[in-house]
Amino acid sequence: MAYETILFEIANGAARLTLNRPDRLNSFTVQMHGEVAEALTRAEQDDRVRALLITGAGRAFCAGQDLGDRAVVPGEQGVDLGESLGNHYNPLIRRLVNLPKPVVCAVNGVAAGAGANIALAGDVVFAAKSAKFIQSFANIGLVPDSGGTWILPRLVGHARAMGLALTGQPVTAEQAESWGLIWRAVDDAKLKEEANALVEQFARGPTKGYAAVKAAIRRSWGASLDAQLDHERDNQRELGRSADYREGVAAFSEKRKPNFTGR
Repeated sequence: MAYETILFEIANGAARLTLNRPDRLNSFTVQMHGEVAEALTRAEQDDRVRALLITGAGRAFCAGQDLGDRAVVPGEQGVDLGESLGNHYNPLIRRLVNLPKPVVCAVNGVAAGAGANIALAGDVVFAAKSAKFIQSFANIGLVPDSGGTWILPRLVGHARAMGLALTGQPVTAEQAESWGLIWRAVDDAKLKEEANALVEQFARGPTKGYAAVKAAIRRSWGASLDAQLDHERDNQRELGRSADYREGVAAFSEKRKPNFTGR
């Protein structure tokens, strides 16, 4: 498929999705949502893809919603933003979280509004030191969406989540790392190199095990200790029968690198 708002390629076991509207800071339109959804379907269904990297073109990761793509006029009837969330943003967040393959986000510049929370839906988030995360919703009278009200307090605690949501103040990449909002802040010149190295490492790894890790950690946020212990038991029972587990043990015993197949 020919894309107009994103770039998408598959190489070395990884899919790479680049939001590509740099003149609009990679803000989302209905068309971009459709193209991203189609690319994610390819990443889900293509057995060659064992990890996904998401980044942005130009000087931004994503500025959230392109407000020019909506007809909002003062004094006239309001728009149904719930329809936009229900049809586009919420399915996108669910797909990233539930993708049975690791998702690496490389935040190359500003990540604002829904763009910030799309980045935070990744499993491992790198950010260039020049990048900023902005929960800009309150500045236009809205509540953080795309999972923002759920993930922020779990990552940074109540006080910081409330401050970020109410003030809309930007958080630098280095702040974000120190607060536990992201995995790592890196020099701008090294962002692509480090993110690509990790996504290719994941692409060579035990994909089935990675999928179970993703699901188990996210599940734990709403589970009791007893329920989580049972879940871990059930995971290990299944994964212990996998080809990758047998290969991992054999490679350890033979002092060689494992050759995982993702099965």
